[in-house]
Amino acid sequence: MTKSPTVGIVSLGCPKALVDSERIITRLRSEGYQLSGSYEGADLVVVNTCGFLDSAKAESLDAIGEAIAENGKVIVTGCLGKEEALIRDTHPKVLEITGPHQYEAVVSAVHAHLPQAHDPKLDLVPEGGFRLTPRHYAYLKISEGCNNRCSFCIIPSIRGDLVSRPANAVLKEAESLVKAGVKELLVISQDTSAYGVDVKYAESKWKDRMVRAKFYDLCKELGELGVWTRLHYVYPYPHVDDVVGLMAEGKVLPYLDIPFQHAAPAVLKAMRRPANQDKVLDRIKKWRAICPDLTIRSSFIVGFPGETEDDFETLLDFIEAAEIDRAGVFKYENVEGAPSRDLPDHVDQDDVNERYDRFMEVQTALAHTRGQAMVGKTVDAICDGWDDDAEAYAFRTKADAPEIDGVVYVDSDEEIAPGTITQLEIIGGEGHELVGRDTG
Repeated sequence: MTKSPTVGIVSLGCPKALVDSERIITRLRSEGYQLSGSYEGADLVVVNTCGFLDSAKAESLDAIGEAIAENGKVIVTGCLGKEEALIRDTHPKVLEITGPHQYEAVVSAVHAHLPQAHDPKLDLVPEGGFRLTPRHYAYLKISEGCNNRCSFCIIPSIRGDLVSRPANAVLKEAESLVKAGVKELLVISQDTSAYGVDVKYAESKWKDRMVRAKFYDLCKELGELGVWTRLHYVYPYPHVDDVVGLMAEGKVLPYLDIPFQHAAPAVLKAMRRPANQDKVLDRIKKWRAICPDLTIRSSFIVGFPGETEDDFETLLDFIEAAEIDRAGVFKYENVEGAPSRDLPDHVDQDDVNERYDRFMEVQTALAHTRGQAMVGKTVDAICDGWDDDAEAYAFRTKADAPEIDGVVYVDSDEEIAPGTITQLEIIGGEGHELVGRDTG
């Protein structure tokens, strides 16, 4: 019997790129290709790259080089694929290069360099397709591209303007994932709350009703599937207030991932971001009044061109006043192609590093205070499985997204299956790493 050709995949970057990798894998597997988790076990390797920051580009180029050295046959896709000349100059042995979310082009490249002799075997594809995440959670991408033009960002030039999926297509995928055993849906896009703007909130038929391609309507429908629904990359447009109402009703998780990026008006203006800090604080206060259990995650940039010491202090004051529960911080990178490269008054790198360290000190202290406030409380949590390093089971609360937020470790003599949702009493811990006891 002839061995089916085998493909390996290296997926870098954000969850949106991970979804692209899952789609490529699902298509190849449906055609009878086998998958390998190692270079030596693969006949060909697909590297899905990130090209958002210079550091990400460097990581992607290193990954391509490693794949070539270890395997020899490499196809490159993803965001860095937009810079074909850079890839070719660095790694001339690459077989083919495609850009982001070009699934058909990637599959065609695999066909050309690793032909499949067998007929398609559609039964090889499980319900819900193939995923690179654990069985109990999955990323649900609702759109591609972005209409915003932030001065530090090159995503629109890489992935294009906003293109929303029909609501019925999103809901069909979500339902299939739930049927396949998914307990938590993580809704993602470049600008999740802008969903449907490009198609003027067009309706599509879902079961016995018409559903608009609109953020609130989609969240309401997802809330009926009986699993955790977590919202990422949400810009604070006015209609987000209505979705917070769904959180208060228990329809979707009380969790908002909002990339505020900064708080100083002058810096936000230079970033081409909304710059009314007082209004933002009022909105957050309103959200917490509607849904007291709300967790807010955000990301920020320090060292943006023109950022003064006073601007940075304003940012530190903001994360305390807004009670940002989870915060990620990035050092500004002078990305090629970003308008911010041309701004005056670039911050010295030593100052950027110092501000980054100070931000982390404040955020760590805030996280510790919030962690201690959790002690004695009983919360719902989902099990991500056994953690060898901690020698305990790792859980996440509704306030914690996988990979980026906190974890609750639980010691148990009985085996706990990943995806198990139970109640935990928080009995100790520091910062984002807590210790719990199963009371479910």
